[in-house]
Amino acid sequence: MGEFEVHRVRFFGLVPAGVRCLACQPRGARLALARTDGAVEVYNFAANYFQEKVIPGNEARSVEALCWAAGDRLFGAGLGGEIAEYDLSRLCVAHSVDGGGGPIWSMAANSSGTQLAIGCEDGSIKLFQVVPGGIQFERNLDRRKGRILCLSWHPSDTHIAAGSIDVLRVFDVSSGQTAQRIMVNYHVHKVKRECIVWGIAFLSSGTVVTSDSFGRVQFWDWERGTLQESHTVSTSAVLSLSVSEKEDSIIVGTSTGATYQFQLLPVQTGSLEKRWVRTKPFQYHTHDVRAVAHSSTALISGGLDAQLVIRPLMEKMQKKGYEAALRKFTFPHRRLVSCARKARLLLFQFSQHLELWRLGSTDETGKDGEVLPLCRMPEHLVQLKSKGPEHIYCSCVSPCGSWVTYSTASRFHLYRVQYKGDSISVKKVPKVPKLLLPAYQLQFSADSGRLFIASARGSVHVLQLLEPGGCKHLHMFRPPSGCPEAVYLLAVSADGHWLAAVGGDWAIHIYNLKCFKHHCTVPMYNCAVTAVAIHPVTNNLVIAYSDQQLFEFSIPEKQYTAWSRMVQNSGLHKAWLERDSPITHITFNPKNPSHILLHDIYMFCVLDKSLPLPDNSALLMNQSTLKQLPETARQRQLHAFKICKKFQPLLFADLLDENCLVMVERPIMDFKTQLPLPIQQKKFGT
Repeated sequence: MGEFEVHRVRFFGLVPAGVRCLACQPRGARLALARTDGAVEVYNFAANYFQEKVIPGNEARSVEALCWAAGDRLFGAGLGGEIAEYDLSRLCVAHSVDGGGGPIWSMAANSSGTQLAIGCEDGSIKLFQVVPGGIQFERNLDRRKGRILCLSWHPSDTHIAAGSIDVLRVFDVSSGQTAQRIMVNYHVHKVKRECIVWGIAFLSSGTVVTSDSFGRVQFWDWERGTLQESHTVSTSAVLSLSVSEKEDSIIVGTSTGATYQFQLLPVQTGSLEKRWVRTKPFQYHTHDVRAVAHSSTALISGGLDAQLVIRPLMEKMQKKGYEAALRKFTFPHRRLVSCARKARLLLFQFSQHLELWRLGSTDETGKDGEVLPLCRMPEHLVQLKSKGPEHIYCSCVSPCGSWVTYSTASRFHLYRVQYKGDSISVKKVPKVPKLLLPAYQLQFSADSGRLFIASARGSVHVLQLLEPGGCKHLHMFRPPSGCPEAVYLLAVSADGHWLAAVGGDWAIHIYNLKCFKHHCTVPMYNCAVTAVAIHPVTNNLVIAYSDQQLFEFSIPEKQYTAWSRMVQNSGLHKAWLERDSPITHITFNPKNPSHILLHDIYMFCVLDKSLPLPDNSALLMNQSTLKQLPETARQRQLHAFKICKKFQPLLFADLLDENCLVMVERPIMDFKTQLPLPIQQKKFGT
């Protein structure tokens, strides 16, 4: 694997925002997620649950509810009182409409996706028509006192059930009148505190299911206004509820971090009579589970601990294996760290500011595994704050450390950083060219002379950086066939000759930077691209996909390399393909051209192309085993994958020089100590 001096960095103070709401695309393969900072993310089930789209948040925009309508159109609403439609191609808010009832607490689409219902602070439920290019207000339903915290349409679209404080109501959609009013705390004797209905679901049988602040899941006959069943699942609130498409399973989330599944099961074997039974409890979260969703094959939950948990239902799986594996996502599937190799600097991206750090150094040497004392401590050099409510889309520092750039939804900023002894000056570059914003990815050339800006509709802008602090627009690349999606990944060759750009349609375009022309397109593969990089010696493009496949494409020859074809013919190791975390960064060691360095959240890998690939009978992680073997036996068991799992969770890894690595970790407990305290529970024996 080689011996490296490793800078183990743990001063990136990232605290991921908690999960606020979830929405599964009806009969689709995507999951929309909104966080407490207003960011919206889209995960693709078919692409191994890859986080394929991220719309950064905005301090002026909260998202309390998400829903899909009219197929693949995504809407969000929040306490700002507006309903927003998201443009999933340009990754921004396409347009928004004022709800007209104050803060919006809930939103739901009917089964055909043609109407939206919103629940407002003033107690009103408003209907909007989904039309091409936006939504139109239709009418109000019967208004009552108390904010509408949750909504659910009957599958026939004739009625809407709404949950409020101490009461649930059923509305007739055609007349707009209240068809039923049920007091949910009527059956609780001598109750002195209010009962908040947090979640509601309207089943096709006419049963209304509610979850409330008393820790109950209740089943109501809405026509008679009577309670059919009541299950107390927690001593604290049940905050969220979701029903499967077949209406035979329910998942609920509580404020203790526990989730529970209810299933509709026969009373006896062979009996036609069925009852709801609490079957499975899960404790994957430490804080409030504010959002749950039920896909056709999995239970999905999101908590204030920032975790998205996807637990496949074993009874829905054809076979036990990779598809049935539990998945937990805490950190984004994209890089928030960039590195200035020559200057030994790291740039950390937060939601509304950037931090520039200089790495520490040591004069000592030691044996494998030793921690060396520092002669110079890491130094926090600069903090750049973004003005306004918009969150940062992307950022980058140049290899020489003299340029820093970032983009928000409406602004692009470029700074010139100068170092004079111990003092640092930061000057904003004036009169930057007007671009089609936002920028989705920023990348400097190896010589820090050019800046490449990924933009909408598959376009990439090229800026030339001028001394002492200026820039000019050189060219704009566009794919020859056109592309509606934004570019989200860039890779530049070390010689400044080639540029690779990956769009949201997963097409990879190669451009020639000498003559500013489109060179070729990499053959399409039916999976999302998670990382790309161009080899500094051979100019081969290495591509990592969300299904964990690796490809190597020769840019000069416009075809896959012999090694890439051998990998596809032989197949990668089963344990490699069954990882659930995507490769987020690829780099190379110029002194050893056969080595490819790549990492995901849980491992760092040196892939040696000169060694044979392991077969499934071999041990993929065999480093500790090889150390104990004599030299002759060791040579027989050597294979291409050298994997290290010492650094976790690994947000970034890069090669500073031929024998020096930087690893940026963010231990889970480090940021959980900065979250609000969870509900204290009595534990047995304490």
